[in-house]
Amino acid sequence: MRQILEGSRAVAKTIKLIKPAVVSAYPITPQTHIVEDLAKFKADGEANYEYVRAESEFAAASIVLGASATGVRVYTATSSQGLLLMEEVIFNIAGMRLPVVLTCANRGVSAPITIWNDHQDVMAVRDAGWITLFAENSQEAVDLHLLAYKIAEKIFVPVMVNIDGFVLTHTYEPVKIPSQAQVNKFLPNYHPKKGTYLDVKNPRTFGAFASPAYYMEIRQELHEAISNSKELIKKEINNLEKITKRNYKLQIINSFPRRQKGKLRIIDSGLVEYYGLRNPEIIFVAMGSMVGTIKDFIDRNVFFFEKKGSKGISAGVLKVRSFNPFPSDDVNKILNKVKFVAVLDKDISLGKEGILAQEIKAVAFNKIKAKIQSFIVGLGGRDITGKTLNNIVELIKKKDNEVKFVS
Repeated sequence: MRQILEGSRAVAKTIKLIKPAVVSAYPITPQTHIVEDLAKFKADGEANYEYVRAESEFAAASIVLGASATGVRVYTATSSQGLLLMEEVIFNIAGMRLPVVLTCANRGVSAPITIWNDHQDVMAVRDAGWITLFAENSQEAVDLHLLAYKIAEKIFVPVMVNIDGFVLTHTYEPVKIPSQAQVNKFLPNYHPKKGTYLDVKNPRTFGAFASPAYYMEIRQELHEAISNSKELIKKEINNLEKITKRNYKLQIINSFPRRQKGKLRIIDSGLVEYYGLRNPEIIFVAMGSMVGTIKDFIDRNVFFFEKKGSKGISAGVLKVRSFNPFPSDDVNKILNKVKFVAVLDKDISLGKEGILAQEIKAVAFNKIKAKIQSFIVGLGGRDITGKTLNNIVELIKKKDNEVKFVS
């Protein structure tokens, strides 16, 4: 049944269905509603997990690290400064190959203080060794949490699901929460193999001292596990769609006016999604909730232009759902023949350019001929509007290729 839910509550209801054994968190805006709902589920007798109130985000991360090491399913959530306070533990969780799932309600990082959304928090820990996924809307947030546990528990790599603070966490959208039977079918109870968790009858050390003779090989194993997870992610997204009877591509096509369908091209590989014209001049590349804004812009300016003689804007949008592992081949296939690529980042590597733009340029080097330009948008919660996107369309056609801050 479709429900109208706040994004945070949709995530909390999904976590309840997933049945972690231990939940631990510390409140920080805009993540708080998720863990408040989980605490209430526990208090009302609707859930059986141990809910551990921590004195800080560092403690919350440490609690789920320890619980995961005993071989049980765990959950935590945080935002912004809280994620930075967790950083030491975030690296340890990945290095110990623990299947922890964390929701990051993305928020800008101080100073100056902001409580609004951008992606600087997750990008500060992008190289910690976590698979990182980005949700466009609340429905995708629900599904990505199910996917996160499936992937984490199959390959013993932690997964972070990113949902834009306030834009998704505090707004209400139609959402289909899967049934308990569907969740159980996709994600059975967690029973890790012996030797993968702490057991007094089968002693094992986690995070042991590693001399130079071993350290690099251990890091290489983690690197390869993340790199090789691409096909698994694609496979499990397909499995999830079959079980929940949800087909993103078909839903988009069915909601589109019949007279316009011939112009529309939709590609969804699992790792990325393309929406727009079949042969666009410009492709926007983005992550998270601003993809929805860009789709609306395309609908209004590409497919629905009414002015007689107008050619509209020849555009499409490439959504990167999986930032790590980065979908290099999928990206290049879609950007292969386009003239302009405008990469929109809600973050910046200060003194350089947007971090997603750096990744796109790296994988496209010597493979595609398009002009790729970095545009910084939405920092500290600045609105991204049709005017913003129109400005980008004009700027990318100019000869310079410097990073641009656009409002």
